Amino acid sequence: MRRFVVLRRGRSRGGRVAESFGRLLRSLRHAAQLTIEELSHTSGVSVRAIGDMERGASRGPQRRTVEALAEALRLDDARRVALSEAARAGRPRQEAPAPGACELPRGVGDFTGRTRELRALRELAARAGDEQAAVVAAVSGAAGIGKTALAVRAAGQLDDLFPDGRFYLDLRGMDPIPLDPGTALSRLLKALGVAERRIPADEEDRAGRYRALLRERRCLIILDNAAHEGQVRSLLPSAGPVMTLVTSRRPLAGLEGVHQLPLAHLAAEEAAALLGAIVGPERAAADPDGVAQVASLCGNLPLALRIAGNRLQSRPGWTAGQLAARLGDEGRRVESLSAGDLSVAAAFALSYRQLSLPARQSFRRLALAAAPEFGAPMTAVLAELGRAEAEDALEELVDLGLLQSPYVGRYRFHDLVRLFARARLSEEEPVQAQRQARRRMDDWLLEVATIAGRWFEPDYGAPPQDWSSLVELNSSQQAQEWLQTEGEAWLAALRQAFRVGEHARVVEVAEAMHWFSDLWMHWGHWPEVFDLSSRAARAMGDRAQEAAHLNYLSWAQTYCQARFDEAEATALRALELAREIGDVRQQGWSLIYATWSLWARDDQPSKESGLRYTRQAAECFQQAGDTEGYAQAMSSMGNCLRRLGRVEESVRHNLALVERLRDPAFGGSPAIVNQAVGATLDLVGDGYSALGRWQEAADHYRQALWEMSERPISRAVATTLTSLGKALVQLEQVEQAREAFREAMELYEASGDAVRAARVLELLEQVARSAAVTRPQNAG
Repeated sequence: MRRFVVLRRGRSRGGRVAESFGRLLRSLRHAAQLTIEELSHTSGVSVRAIGDMERGASRGPQRRTVEALAEALRLDDARRVALSEAARAGRPRQEAPAPGACELPRGVGDFTGRTRELRALRELAARAGDEQAAVVAAVSGAAGIGKTALAVRAAGQLDDLFPDGRFYLDLRGMDPIPLDPGTALSRLLKALGVAERRIPADEEDRAGRYRALLRERRCLIILDNAAHEGQVRSLLPSAGPVMTLVTSRRPLAGLEGVHQLPLAHLAAEEAAALLGAIVGPERAAADPDGVAQVASLCGNLPLALRIAGNRLQSRPGWTAGQLAARLGDEGRRVESLSAGDLSVAAAFALSYRQLSLPARQSFRRLALAAAPEFGAPMTAVLAELGRAEAEDALEELVDLGLLQSPYVGRYRFHDLVRLFARARLSEEEPVQAQRQARRRMDDWLLEVATIAGRWFEPDYGAPPQDWSSLVELNSSQQAQEWLQTEGEAWLAALRQAFRVGEHARVVEVAEAMHWFSDLWMHWGHWPEVFDLSSRAARAMGDRAQEAAHLNYLSWAQTYCQARFDEAEATALRALELAREIGDVRQQGWSLIYATWSLWARDDQPSKESGLRYTRQAAECFQQAGDTEGYAQAMSSMGNCLRRLGRVEESVRHNLALVERLRDPAFGGSPAIVNQAVGATLDLVGDGYSALGRWQEAADHYRQALWEMSERPISRAVATTLTSLGKALVQLEQVEQAREAFREAMELYEASGDAVRAARVLELLEQVARSAAVTRPQNAG
């Protein structure tokens, strides 16, 4: 019988034995009347793998593969044994590994977290040998993030899956001269049992011998601290039941067919748990707040946590809170995180030395950025690079783990890395160069902020044709996106301009934000912006500008902070200034801003004061010839009438105002007049709602939305949509009401107004509950 040919164990491990296994598998498949495709489907072994076995290209498949084939072929015990013996005979004789070569380093007993990553590595390890290509995983991340610790921990947990050995090699990727691939191959071959005299002299031949050995061995190979793809590529097996785990500060994105596993910083809970495990449960329990504070100051970076824990262990008299107090000094925090030969600064320095000169300069000067995130344009300004060069430098910094990229085009420091960058800047660049870089950045931010803000001013719009910068502001949408994305940055530049006495510039920037602020009402910083500008105007002795910016501040206090008493006082102070200088127009605006601050109050005196203010404002605007201000005053007057309970009078007043505003003879800026028409139609809707005339209310809310579409202000549109939804509910137009509420909620969420978004969500849920109650009744 054929199977006796296979069992002749004394034969050489070459073609004859392997062919016997292939012939035996083929004959058993034919006997079972199965095609290769059918056997593949039943066994789970790939068509290619079965074909390689039958041709003799695969000389001795692994035990799990043989068992799967035997099960699919439904072999009896004798034939099952014969197939197993044939496979075992076809496997090459494994040489004994060299003792002590490429041994795993000692793991840490207090390893904490990384559950998801360890699970992913086990899943990959379980697939080793089942795929056509060998399994390779690349673990990447910043200095000190725990790549090596994770790899060694995984090796300990995967012992059962790799009976032929687990091997470790440090590729010394951060050294001035990393380990070359030829030397690495030589060390790995020795570890796999190849005598030195039998190791090929040629690097390519070494790589071939290495791949051939691993094609039949179930091994785990850890290649730690890789410098780049070129160092690793020849060390990766092509096939076989082997798994290779590569760690690197770079992502090694150029490697083909590799499972990427980027490491993030530990979560706050994991960081505190790791620190607690290092110092011991009793000591951690004695000061849990201190442990959490130390973990936070370490930026949840495993290396920093281990150093902090080691320092506490070596100083039994210290509490975690006392160490936290020492780490609170930003100027010395990075230097303080050192213990013996462990040092956060040294770990970062290894990456820093790998950088090109443009990337180094960018890294240092980005420490000047006041905002937590930045992009290529700001980097280009700081480092005096072109935009493309700045993008290359940023990506280089990300590759080496010195920057994080939360999403495309935006970058940020880890807290400790930022402090390291600040130290490099201080040591490597003169103070004058630092000041010049900061000044360039601030000037650029304020210039772009002014140009972007003016997109929303009726008298400006698009940038001048001869204006150019590192950003595109070709549309109001681009301008809005830049102002919001770089909000913290240009606000920091504005603060700096005020500190150094550039008062005219502060006023100019804030003036450019006057209309835009309506679109981003819930930013949270408008009170500060307009407080700075009003103080800057006062410092210049410009009482007209001071009055105008006090009015802007009153608006911010009313709509951004709900500080209504303070807002009224601010507007009345502006009114006093305007009267002193005889500025009738600004007096009108002061009275309007004061009126708005009163609308949150429900008492009769406030309502009457509001009506009185608006009438006075209308007179001021008429005297000044300001039709736009007059429209605002008359619209506000109608609202005051409704609040006083004079609803029908309010509706008549507002309808007459709409007709007047729509008359071409009225004049004024079309954009501002349209806005006034929309606001007044919204008030007409409110009046009809108060009278219970729901269809007329809904009609006027829809007209208001159409007028607002010319220059939509999210909050105003959302408010009108909410009112429309309420009217539609009363009209039992449930689906249309839901749509209005959904649109309103989306607008509130987009503008950051979570409170009003929650209120609209509650209205949506009420409509859903009412519909659920009504449906069964209708069905009956």
